[in-house]
Amino acid sequence: MSNAALSAPPTTAPTEAELARLGTQQLAQMLRSRDATIESLRAQLEWFKRQLFGAKTERYAVQPEGAQMHLGEMLPAPPSAPEAAPEAVREVKPHQRRAARSDFADDGANAPFFDETKVPVVTIDVPCPQAAGLAPEQYEVIGHKQSHRLAQRPGAYVVLRYRRAVIKRLDTATLHCAPAPVGVIEGSRADVSFAAGVLLDKFQWHLPLYRQHQRLAQAGFTLSRQWLTGLVGQSAALLQPIYDAQLESIRRCRVKAVDETPIKAGRAGPGKMRAGYFWPIYGEHDEVCFAYFGSREHRHVVDLLGPEQSPGAVLLSDGYGAYEAYAKKTGVVHAQCWAHTRRNFHDALGAAPAEADCALRLIAKIYEVEHDIREHKLRGEHKRGHRLAHAKPHVERFFAWADERFAAQGLLPSNKLTQALAYALERRAGLMVFLQDEQVPRVNHPERSATTIVSGAVGR
Repeated sequence: MSNAALSAPPTTAPTEAELARLGTQQLAQMLRSRDATIESLRAQLEWFKRQLFGAKTERYAVQPEGAQMHLGEMLPAPPSAPEAAPEAVREVKPHQRRAARSDFADDGANAPFFDETKVPVVTIDVPCPQAAGLAPEQYEVIGHKQSHRLAQRPGAYVVLRYRRAVIKRLDTATLHCAPAPVGVIEGSRADVSFAAGVLLDKFQWHLPLYRQHQRLAQAGFTLSRQWLTGLVGQSAALLQPIYDAQLESIRRCRVKAVDETPIKAGRAGPGKMRAGYFWPIYGEHDEVCFAYFGSREHRHVVDLLGPEQSPGAVLLSDGYGAYEAYAKKTGVVHAQCWAHTRRNFHDALGAAPAEADCALRLIAKIYEVEHDIREHKLRGEHKRGHRLAHAKPHVERFFAWADERFAAQGLLPSNKLTQALAYALERRAGLMVFLQDEQVPRVNHPERSATTIVSGAVGR
């Protein structure tokens, strides 16, 4: 058997004659190759188990023993119970109930299911049947009862018709007419309210343009999809100055958080989309910008953050090497995200459940300290002191455990637990930055929401 054949995992077991011709090194190499294949397949199987039976979240909850079955497991058939004797039954005579007299009036109180300051309310007067045929002086209105119903109109669009009078001055015999109101997009039939609504529906509520087009058609409008697409581009161009000013504000922040997430943007060929990346960057004033670049190259970090940073600046990110290289080049303090570290141990639950469970429990203690800080609304030096007093011992205990496990474990480099331990130990210094700097969060803000703006600012 050749060395080339040994490098790839064999699909069938070698015969006794083939094994007898192999040397010790060849046997060891074959076993290592098989172990690596088994480990990879085991990891894939555990991943499929989590997709089928596990929660679709990284939230960790200890499951009681035997609470959940895995693929291929079956419950034993329940023992057959003796047939129970038929229960005695008796007939109940039907009866009638008095109809409720309530008309669901709220006696003048505000309806609890809507905010009248934000929701348009149409008042409909319902005449009293007993007042029919009576003159106004024959009865007196002493109050009102109100009931509310949630209604919907066919479409929420309005056409603004600007009617401009054309006049002829009799003294000069000249015609005059007021100019058409200037729109936010010159020459467009879209009002600023409609343009803003299209952007909100598409980017905040994730309603694609083709569905918005269908909704417009059902409401009685004849517009083209191309017009909607062009309107989005024109409206986005109007926001460019706001984006530039906000990005410049984030760059001036002392503490910044950055991440990158892949998207499909543009056509790469028939039936294929081109891959691109959003690089969300967060600042200290509850602001975020989603910069777009066509790749994940290191140079885009400089394009996003700028070639220089002010003294004492902190960059919070994941373990991508581009951020580490940028930190060394600019002298910025590089803080690491605990969510990425924790995720690796969560992924290792299938390969090494006991060790991964221990790591998740240790990291959970650090999370509990941050929860206490939010509960007590600690700020500034009080927040830093609380972290040093309560979170630092848990961080040191975690890394002591990680050092011990990494030195003692004899797992393959491809093992998920080995990769999780190596990831954490290589980034020890960055993971401990938040202990000394109260403005640095332990979790990167893009991890809280990859596609929407987070509610909390950096340092909160």
